[in-house]
Amino acid sequence: MDIYDKINELYDKRREIELGGGDEKIEKQRERGKMTARERIEYLLDEGTFVELNPFMEHRAHDFGMDKKKAPGEGVVTGYGKIDGRDVYLFAQDFTVFGGALGEMHGKKIAHVMDLAAKNGTPFIGLNDSGGARIQEGVASLDGYGHVFYRNSIYSGVIPQISVIMGPCAGGAVYSPAITDFVIMVEETSQMFITGPKVIETVTGEKITSEDLGGAHVHNTKSGNAHLKAANEEEALDYVRKLISYLPSNQNEKPPVVKVEEEEDDFRPDITDLIPFDPVRPYDVRTIIEQVVDQDSFFEIHPEFAKNIVVGFARMKGQTVGLVCNQPKHFAGGLDIDSSDKASRFIRFCDAFNIPIITFEDVTGFFPGVKQEHGGIIRHGAKILYAYSEATVPKITVITRKAYGGAYVALNSKSIGADLVYAWPNAEIAVMGPEGAANIIFARDIQNSDNPEATRQEKISEYREKFANPYVAASLGMVDDVIDPRETRMALIRSLEMLKNKKEVRPEKKHGNIPL
Repeated sequence: MDIYDKINELYDKRREIELGGGDEKIEKQRERGKMTARERIEYLLDEGTFVELNPFMEHRAHDFGMDKKKAPGEGVVTGYGKIDGRDVYLFAQDFTVFGGALGEMHGKKIAHVMDLAAKNGTPFIGLNDSGGARIQEGVASLDGYGHVFYRNSIYSGVIPQISVIMGPCAGGAVYSPAITDFVIMVEETSQMFITGPKVIETVTGEKITSEDLGGAHVHNTKSGNAHLKAANEEEALDYVRKLISYLPSNQNEKPPVVKVEEEEDDFRPDITDLIPFDPVRPYDVRTIIEQVVDQDSFFEIHPEFAKNIVVGFARMKGQTVGLVCNQPKHFAGGLDIDSSDKASRFIRFCDAFNIPIITFEDVTGFFPGVKQEHGGIIRHGAKILYAYSEATVPKITVITRKAYGGAYVALNSKSIGADLVYAWPNAEIAVMGPEGAANIIFARDIQNSDNPEATRQEKISEYREKFANPYVAASLGMVDDVIDPRETRMALIRSLEMLKNKKEVRPEKKHGNIPL
């Protein structure tokens, strides 16, 4: 045997590994509407950039006949490559090999590539398609999960972490995606749950399908565990590429700046027609966002969960910004438990990765009700206060209509660290709405009046004129300027430019204790 025989042996081994579970299982994977692990990587990364790591790693289990079973690639493909010329590290679980089940060496492969991603300061992507723990390996498989979870946690805020669920993700496996920054699911073919339908039926008697229990629709609309829902695998991977385009590679970098064509004018005359002057009439805040940010740059996150608040990335003159916006179209833009969680998580992500935060505020307050109070709205609402207060990135607020009570304070007011607060001339900034305030302050006048309703309306107008306008707050320094709505984009661009070198130091500590 000479060197060429050895080289041929190398390529034979590689081909065997690349076949995964074999042609029959690959065909079954495709029949389910799913790509193979390697096809997913090929689609996601720039052509010809993928470099595989640890392809020859093998399990060392002997029980239950495992000593006679091969697991090519250990059921997971790991390595690195490029997206739009930028480095990323990733893994893709191979469902054709033991159903993608995670064993000791499977976990070791993922942990190794995560360490490399952190050392090199590059985003990390997990393509999940696994039946769960490899039970034949017993507790060793659980240890494998632990090593992955640990790295998800300690690298949080160090490098962006994105999870794509492209098949089953059950039991302990779900905790890895849950710790990562973004979770993308595919309709019909991906599910996440701690305990499957059969276990639930046995324990509680409830009957439910896998899709209804933990499908993409459920986690995007009800639980909030997933951030984006894709119609197919290609769209899910396209979302990953789009996300990466807004994000820096690590916590020490600023987001990439996209070159944009110079626009003739940042003055936006149409914006005044988009928000009803009547403070109780609804509108879609997305129409305001589209007027203010670079054309077609808004990328909404969590679009189907807690719809009373809208969050997402956009660009201003090519620079990435994070947007947190009340949505008067749902619950009058009031804050509830879910919207508080949604906003807080997004704010903290932006702060971790040097993304300026712009807040569009039109809020009546925190949502009332026994269910909200008993569900912990105090604790959940406090998360928003904590997240904004903690953040040191540039923070700008625009009050478009209403800013009442504790919700006004929570949504990036000057008192909790906003760098700049702008208000439109029709903004109402007050302890509560004029109607409620007049009913309390002028209760005796209204009650003793010959025409209580006329008196009530008169007192509402009086309160609105005296207190519920932006000039009172501006006179106290709580609003930096009252601006023409049509000049909002101009004001924000100038502000971002002015704040580009902002540095803010917090008291030295190990870490704070956010009210989780």
